[in-house]
Formats: sequence, structure tokens, C-alpha cells
Amino acid sequence: MTDQLPPPPKADQRPYSYTRHGETIQDPWHWLRDEGYPKVDDKDVLDYLKAENAYFEAWKKPHEPLVETIFQELKGRQKEDDSSVPVKDGDYLYWWAFQPGAQYRQWYRKPVAGGADQLILDEVKEAEGKEYFRLGAMQVSPNGKLAAILADDDGSERFKLKIRDLATGKDLETVTAVGIGSPVWSADSKAVLFTEVNDNWRSYRARYHRLGDDPRNARTIYEETQDKGFSVGLGKSQDKSLIFVSTGDNRTSEVRFVSAADPLQPLTLISPRKENRLYEADAAHGKLWIVTNDDHINFRLASADIARPGDWHDVIKGSDRTYIRGVSAFRNELVVTVREDGLDQLLLKDYRGGPIGRVPFKEASYSAGLGSNPEFDPAAYRLSYSSMVTPGTVYDYDPKSKTLVTLKVQEIPSGYDPSQYVTERLMIPARDGKKVPVSIVYKKGYKKDGSQPLFLYAYGAYGYAIPPSFSSARLSLLDRGFAYAIAHIRGGDDLGYGWYLDGTAKNRWNTFHDFVDAAKGLNAAGFARPGRIAIQGGSAGGKLMGVVVNTDPKLWGAVIADVPFVDVVNTMLDDTLPLTPGEWPVWGNPITDPAAFKLLKSYSPYDNVTAQAYPPMLVTAGLNDPRVTYWEPAKWVARLRATKTDSNLLMLKTNMGAGHGGKSGRWDSLKEVAEDYTFVLTQLGVAK
Repeated sequence: MTDQLPPPPKADQRPYSYTRHGETIQDPWHWLRDEGYPKVDDKDVLDYLKAENAYFEAWKKPHEPLVETIFQELKGRQKEDDSSVPVKDGDYLYWWAFQPGAQYRQWYRKPVAGGADQLILDEVKEAEGKEYFRLGAMQVSPNGKLAAILADDDGSERFKLKIRDLATGKDLETVTAVGIGSPVWSADSKAVLFTEVNDNWRSYRARYHRLGDDPRNARTIYEETQDKGFSVGLGKSQDKSLIFVSTGDNRTSEVRFVSAADPLQPLTLISPRKENRLYEADAAHGKLWIVTNDDHINFRLASADIARPGDWHDVIKGSDRTYIRGVSAFRNELVVTVREDGLDQLLLKDYRGGPIGRVPFKEASYSAGLGSNPEFDPAAYRLSYSSMVTPGTVYDYDPKSKTLVTLKVQEIPSGYDPSQYVTERLMIPARDGKKVPVSIVYKKGYKKDGSQPLFLYAYGAYGYAIPPSFSSARLSLLDRGFAYAIAHIRGGDDLGYGWYLDGTAKNRWNTFHDFVDAAKGLNAAGFARPGRIAIQGGSAGGKLMGVVVNTDPKLWGAVIADVPFVDVVNTMLDDTLPLTPGEWPVWGNPITDPAAFKLLKSYSPYDNVTAQAYPPMLVTAGLNDPRVTYWEPAKWVARLRATKTDSNLLMLKTNMGAGHGGKSGRWDSLKEVAEDYTFVLTQLGVAK
């Protein structure tokens, strides 16, 4: 209830409508989109967002003690002077470290042969006086003397690319103000290659800059002109011989390469783009090693001579059980990242055709993958690992002895006893008979009689699988009697590429049904009951939140929708927005396809708000967000306020100086988690 709060803000309704495919849609909150975006200076828009923020602060004020209590719990589980395990790259060992109390990292190196630590990048200093700071990438030149650094200071994800002299710490030049991705050095350390975004925030070209030249004269080595939905990216082969220039969207890709020793030579195309075919490549020993879905939905691993890059030969055939996700070509072995039965696996295959090895992992459910492995011939492979109960662990895997060596286990300074927590993996049937994996963790003693609360999280889009990994923040819920569950719904690729496809385009309703059916299955298993489930999702997962509060509002006791993609029809009709053209293969193109328009309109959260009771909701936005523009959550909240029939809490919190990921400092981001958890605890009546 909201009895103790002032009246919530109400956005004006201003007449606006549009007609598509013979249907007229009324959109009275269209005005919340500033016509000058990405610059937002419309006074009415800003006044409304500020009023909503003031309403959020009014709610938070009496709960500040609980917010602070939870924040201190979260902070107490973070090692203040945490640091990474050093990684060897050439003549140096590289690592990052936090100083006690610091919000941001410092980056160091020292010679392998011995010598003093050298501070090469101080994020604390870089972030001074800024509301937001994010390091996008730092690539040290092959000769070890320079660094190409990408940084964003407003959340817009338009990164400034600077070249820094590591001996003096001085920036030599600014190459671009609209960089993105990760830069790549030429083999002679005299040039840097980088990608840029255009005015629509699309990564559309790769460029070459010779150090010392006027950056305005940088040469474009590739520009995507054929498909405005494709994004351009750069990479380097594991053996550092080739630079890859890729272009593609969520369904189709195309890759070119050039020698790192002479990047101004014409690019070599591996294979022309074919609709709905994805491929990526690495290189070693004069061959390309290619992962592609050209003849199996779960991909295969192929090889090709660099002189005949389009002539592909099977190395590992596609498999219904084994979903091949990537390959790294080291000197002695190929390390193939796969997922089997929803679990991460790392396969090792030597170049002589011997049997495939496998890195051993013991837990029944976990998340694992390659860590930072910059060298072509490492003594061991650096791996990362965690589970719902096992803190993040860094291993070195020795392929000769077939042993895992533990280098670091995430410390929980305030204490953590994994034996006090239990994790399960359920397979819950969806309404069409498919079984949805659900990973759950709870504290021993949790009563499966529906009396205790449940926190349920999911994403379900773009083929991104939410891993069953460890979270120290989550303990603040578990220790207050919650079970925490991750629903591995369709739209992610948890059970293979087909699992992803079954949550896209005409199959999109499967994603929403999976989530609701998982919640009902958890209720049936005694993990909660209707009205005692808190749910959270962000971005496309925020769209999920918007759909399920429309379809099944009585199931949920509290809802957190972070930067939610909820104005789906309007966004997908607007091909000037950053992500829209690249998303048509995933959701459908409502401009040209009446059926896609009808489907999107059937679930678009903004367009399906109805006069019914909604659960308590906390919605977030970022004013500078280029992925989900601020007006989507703002319009949605405005329509909910004007339409819903209940008096439950509804709040919109907009980060006025940040973007898609929220606040950037480690403590600031934890404070936002504390606010989220306080909202959930108060709305479910278990605050303490």
C-alpha cells in the first residue's frame, strides 16, 4: 500500500495516434520521447522524470535503515582490496586490483623476469568528478609500450579511444570519440584498428589509424553498406597472425581477415553471408578453425586452409546433444566450448586427430568457461568456474597432467559456509510439454510448503543463457528465508541453439509461457504460492516482466523491471533507433509484415496494459541508455498509473547520468541492489 506516500506523479495525456496495416493505435504518452534524442532537454520530459525520482526517494526515505543494513551486508561480502590472478602476456604479468574503499579498479603489470609493479591505468583517477565511468577495453601494443584505451563517461556507450604511453602515463592522441568494441593492434605496434558507431549508435565500420597521423584521416578498411541491421566487429586470432573483421546480426554473419603484419592489404572474405547462417573463426598452423550452424542447428567445428577459406571440412560434426559455442586455437590443442544437457563443458582436441579430452567438473550444476588466455602457447589454460553454492573460482588446467590447479576462490570477508545452502535443478513442464530447466538455491531448513518466499529471475532472449553461478548478493535474500530460482526459458540457448530459436519471432510466446509455467511448477513443488513470488528481469528480460504482469498479475508479489524493453511495437516500427533493424530477424519486422505487427502487438507490454490490479512494481531507466531508450519504461509506467485499478506501489527510477547498466561504481551498484531487495522485502512483508 502507498498510504504514507504523496500522490504519485501523473504524466499528461496528449493526443497522438498512428495507423499501420489498417489499425489505428492511440499513444497519448508519445510526447515523453524527446524529439532531440539522444540529447534530452525537453523541460516537460525532464520534469516528469524528476518527479518520478522524487516519488521513489519519498518511498525510500523511511526504509533507509533497511537499505543501509542490506548495503552493508552486500559490501561486507566484497573483499575491499580484491585483485585478479596475474595473467602472462609476453614479457609481462597483468592484473587489476581494488584499493580499500575504492569504487573502481587499478590496472598493473610487472616484468616476468622480475621488477617493480607498474600502474598502467587508474580507473579511480579516470572517474574523478564523473557521475559515470566505464572502461570498455584496454589493449596493450605487441611491443608493450602503448595501450589503446576505450572509456565511456556518460553511459551512452560511445567510447573515446585514446593511445597512452605506458612509460610516462601520458595520452598521446584521441583517435575517436565514438568507438565501441575492442581495438586491435597491428603486429608492428605502429597502428591501431577500431570500430565506430554512427549517429544511430550502430557499429557500422572498421578503421585503421597510423599513430602520429591526423585521426580524421583514418582509413576505413570495411564499412557495412548492405544491411543496416548488421554490426561490425574486430578480433585477432589466438596466434596473433590475423585480424578478423566480422559483420552480422543475431541470425546471419560474415567474416573477413587480413594479416596483422600488413592490415592495409585487401581483406579476404571467408564465405559470403547466407541468411540464417552464423559462423566465426580462429586461426593457427596455417588453417582457419570455424564454428558454424550451416548443416546442424547445434553447430559444427570445421577447418579450412587459409588459401581456400571457403572450403570447409568437418573436425567435429554437429550433434543433437552437444551444442558447440566457440573455439580457441592454441599451439597444441583446440579448446572447444560446448554445452551438453544445459551444462558448460570444455573439450580439448589435438591437431593430430587424437581422442577428444574433457576438463573435469564435479558438481551437478555449475557455470564454467575459458578465462583470460592471451598467449598462443600457455603453460596451462586459465578457467573460470562457479555454481549456485560455490563462489567464483579461478583454475589453471594442465592438459598434460589433466589436473585443475586452484589459483583463487572468491573471498567472502563477512563469512560464508557453503554447507548451509542447497542447490537443485528441476525440469518443469511447460504447457506445450517442453521441460524447462530451473536452477534453485536456498538455505538449509527452507520449508517446501508454500510458506516461504521465492525470488525468480529470467532473461530469455538473444540466445543468452543465464548461468547457474554464484552471487554473494543473493545471500541477503537466502538468509531471510527466500529461495532463489533461475528459469532457463526458451529464447536463451541453455539447451542448444534450437532452444533459442523456439523463443523468437513466431515462437516468442513460448518464452513468456515458460516463465509463468515455471513459476506455477515451483508453487506446486512447495517453493512458494501465488502472491509470494518476487520476479526480476532486465532489458529484454524487462519485456518478460511486462508481459507476465499483464497476463498473470496475481502470481507475483513484487516485480523489478530493469531498463525494460516494453514499448515493443513503436520501437520495432522505428528503423532510426539503434537496435531496431538488427532485431527484425529475432522479433519480426512489423513495417513490412502484417503478421509480425499483429504478433508484436499481442504481447507488447505497453500496448496491453488493462484495467486490472497489478502487483507492486519497481521500474528503472537510464537517461543515456542507447539500448532501451528511457521513454519506454517512462511511457509504460505512465500508462500503468492511468489504467490499473489497485493502490499497489508503482515506481519509476531513472538514472539521469547513466545508461543501460545502471550506476558504474562497485559500491554505487551495490546500493542499487540494496534498494531492489528492500523493495522486495517490504512488499512481501518480510522486511527485517
